[in-house]
Amino acid sequence: MMATNIVFAAALFAALTAVPGTAASAPVAMSKADERSPALPPILNARERAITENRILAERLDTIIPAIMREQGIDLWLLVAREYFEEPVVASMLDAENMHARRRTILIFHDPGDGKPIERLTVSRYGLGGLFAPAWDPGKQPDQWRSVADIITKRNPAKIAINTSDLYQFADGMTLSQYEKFVAALPAPLHSRIVSGEALAIRWLETRTPAEMEIYPAIMRTAHMVIDQAFSRSVITPGVTTAEQVQWWYRDRLLQLGLDPWFHPSVAIQREGAKGMLEGDEVIQPGDLLWTDFGITYLRLNTDTQHLAYVLKPSESKAPAGLSRGLANSNHVQDMLTRHFAVGRSGNEVLALTRAEAVAAGLDPSIYTHPIGLHGHGAGPSIGFWDNQNADPRGSGLIAANTAWSIELTTYAAVPEWNGQRVDFRTEENAFFNGTNVHFIDGRQTEITLIPSGQ
Repeated sequence: MMATNIVFAAALFAALTAVPGTAASAPVAMSKADERSPALPPILNARERAITENRILAERLDTIIPAIMREQGIDLWLLVAREYFEEPVVASMLDAENMHARRRTILIFHDPGDGKPIERLTVSRYGLGGLFAPAWDPGKQPDQWRSVADIITKRNPAKIAINTSDLYQFADGMTLSQYEKFVAALPAPLHSRIVSGEALAIRWLETRTPAEMEIYPAIMRTAHMVIDQAFSRSVITPGVTTAEQVQWWYRDRLLQLGLDPWFHPSVAIQREGAKGMLEGDEVIQPGDLLWTDFGITYLRLNTDTQHLAYVLKPSESKAPAGLSRGLANSNHVQDMLTRHFAVGRSGNEVLALTRAEAVAAGLDPSIYTHPIGLHGHGAGPSIGFWDNQNADPRGSGLIAANTAWSIELTTYAAVPEWNGQRVDFRTEENAFFNGTNVHFIDGRQTEITLIPSGQ
């Protein structure tokens, strides 16, 4: 094992210090096909990232908040977070210099009606990058909750939305202790006006803006580049490298790039004659079908990608036809799934329609597609789960325009070249639904990546 580790360490060093392809100077455009050997887009420094994040956040607050509050008929939305215990919505509204809520941070959105601008107030000791107007003077009113109650009473809203939800974790940010203090301070006649802000929270988090979609392809391209490098001889030496070593290569590569994973990368092996997925210290061999699941967070947006690679045997120049057909089957189900997207259709409906079409075509699918964006497993309706291919309460929500999706699924097929062994052809690519069509953000894998055996 010591010799194995030495060889892998050498390969790791070479891969980490290799100069990536020439960085693109122009924005990356959305594409249908996955680019072969993609170049690494420019990685912004800390200040450039902050400028970009703040610009996009300001646009989101200016455009999404008025739209969703009027869409949902809510005239006041109250958000509460505490330092190091930020709820998901508040965390997404902090500017790049305010990495956490301070003490107790309270945000209030108020729609005065008649087409007037939405008020954005912060009832806290500290401002929030100029995005919210300070609305609390502790010198005049030391009781923060009393100040909140006074602000609400003065505006006399018909509905006071707070983030409580049994179904969606993204919309359940109001803790019991904070709710009790809020209600105790609020005049009793206003208590009946308190409603759930569930729909507001989901709509805020799931909606993608033009500015976000301008940068999303380059973020996806970055993730694709790292996967392409992981599935290459610069990282994998057949007969030497283990699945686990490739997982940790990913982590080291992201450290070098100054990027963060939002989950620990997965790498596993399917092998002729072996049952299931082989992982951990299993050594990668010629003839193996490799699978990876990899995602990054960059400029507040997330990626989530699953690709397949095949390690060529010395006598081979391409993957066995049965393996190639398996990926084509999964691509076929992707097409079915994305074709059934429609505004106002539930995730459960899309799941049922896609499964019926796929099964009628003789395919064996499992669909577990989810929204993506400010979170890897994002806010919005799910379309199936790997352990539940039937209707689920979490899939009852309606699909909206201007949302991003992780088109995640698999198909199973018997591979003739592997003596009819049942193989799992997992695939996952990120896409954007504009309300009419689904477009892959940076293409999708349609051909299995080939890794030479070198023997």
